[in-house]
Formats: sequence, C-alpha cells, structure tokens
Amino acid sequence: MLSRTADSLFWLGRYSERAGNVARGLAATLRMALLAQPLSGAEKEWRALMVAAGCEPSFRDRYGGMLQEDAVHWLTLDPANPAGIAACIEAARRNARIVRTALTVDMWAAINDTWIEFRRLDGSAIRGDRLPGFLDWVTSRTLLFNGAAADTMLRDDAWRFTHLGTMLERADNTARLLDARHAAFAQGAAADAACYAQWQAVLRSVAALRAFQHVYHARLDPQRVAELLILRPELPRSLLACYRRVEQTLQAIALASGGAQGECHRLAGALHARLRYGRIEPIMESGLHGFLTGVIDENIRLGQEIAASYLSGRAA
Repeated sequence: MLSRTADSLFWLGRYSERAGNVARGLAATLRMALLAQPLSGAEKEWRALMVAAGCEPSFRDRYGGMLQEDAVHWLTLDPANPAGIAACIEAARRNARIVRTALTVDMWAAINDTWIEFRRLDGSAIRGDRLPGFLDWVTSRTLLFNGAAADTMLRDDAWRFTHLGTMLERADNTARLLDARHAAFAQGAAADAACYAQWQAVLRSVAALRAFQHVYHARLDPQRVAELLILRPELPRSLLACYRRVEQTLQAIALASGGAQGECHRLAGALHARLRYGRIEPIMESGLHGFLTGVIDENIRLGQEIAASYLSGRAA
C-alpha cells in the first residue's frame, strides 16, 4: 500500500473517532455545567473539556473567557478549531475522498452523507434545546461509520490503517478525559457529591456508566472508575483494550509487508505490556496525573513513529 493511501486511511479513522469523542464530551459537560451553575463552577467544567480536547490555549487566544456559548461554538461549528467537530468532519471527508476506492460503499455513504448534512446546518443547530440532539446526531454518525467499517471492510491493509487510527485516537481521548479531571481521583480527595458527579461525567464521556455497574455492581469510587478506564480489557475504550488492538494491528501490518518491524512496534508492545500486567493500586499511589501524562506523551511518540514507518510524513 502506498504511504499516502495509508496516511489518508489512518487519519480518516482518527478524525471520525475524534468527532464522536468531542460530541460525547460536550454532552457530559453540559450536564455537569448545569449541576455546577449554582456553585459558580460551570467555568471549571468547560475548562476541563477544553483541556481534554487539547485546545484550551487556542480557545483562550480567540475568545478570552470561558463562556458556555463560546465554548460550544468553538467545539462544534468553528472551522478554526482543528479539534472541533466541524474541522473533524471536513478532514474525515477529505481523507475519505482521497481513498474513495479503498472504502466500501457503506463507509463512503456514512462519511459523505454526514458531511452533506453538516454543511446544511447553521448556528441555530447548537442553540438551546437543539444542542443535545445535534450532539446525539454526531455520535450516531460516528457509530454508523465505525459499524460500516467493522461489518463491510475486507481485513486487509485498508482496514488495518483505518482501525489503527481509530484505536490510537480512542486511547488518547480516554487518557486526556481522565487526566483533565485527575484532581477528583486523587487519593485523599473528599468523596462528596461534586467528586461523584466528576466520576460520573468521565464515565458518560466514554459511554461507560452502565458498563461500570455491570462490572462492579457497586457505587462509584475513584479507584474503580480509573481501573475500568485504564486496565479492564472488557471495556472497548479502556487504555488496555485500545493498545492491545494497536499492537495487534501493527503486527498484522508488519506481517503483510514482509515481517519487518520498527520502533512503533516496540513502543506499542511496551505500552500494552505495561497496562496488561499493571495494577491500579500502584498507579493511584504514585499519582494518576503523572501516569496519564506519561501515557499521553507516549501516545504522541507512537503516532510519530507510525508516521515515520508507514505514513507520508504527518505525525500525530
């Protein structure tokens, strides 16, 4: 496979996944902001979302304060934000168009129809009571694309690079969501209603609130929430589950191209092994924030090494 084709497939997976992640994060933050409003804590909630999305500095440069209306517009319809939904949908469709012949009919329809419908929207789509419906629509379109890819693609290199981008983006999002609210998970933090709402918000952001109850059959607590999102293999958005798929996919790509492996394979294997044999107690004792920032940094490096080995030069 040509490196530029692999590059477009990889970024198609990343941008499509990122749009859905932003929509879920926004929906959870809206709920949290409503709860925090009487306590003047809404601004803190929007800042946490901006930090998780990796666009707080650029948002402050553009808007100054942290008003809800500005934050929602920046993360949804503002094309100047490369981490926003508008830019992600545009970039996903652009990359899909480049590799149109490598996609199935259902995958192309999912991406192209989303792009067409999105271009018809105006500012009223994110105002008032229409915003939750818009966010649900974005999430459902991401699920439609992922489902089309899972159900209709041949398990060849086109599938592998699309899936690789999706899993790398998903892992990055989970780590950033947890890290943005790491203070609520610190040992010794007061287990009050505010912290409980923070734990719930993180789970909602990765659609894992019901999964938590199914796995633990217990009330929320910081260690179990962190364990679910970091170390539980059953959860498809946990760090362990994502890096297991990243390592497996990279190995399949290497086998299909003659068996040669590089630094990206070593990094993926090391990340997966650390999580597979890790335990939540030492992670919490040594500091969740330090652990997660390390994972985020390694994820960036892994993306760079994947680009160096297989793609046409764009690093994550």
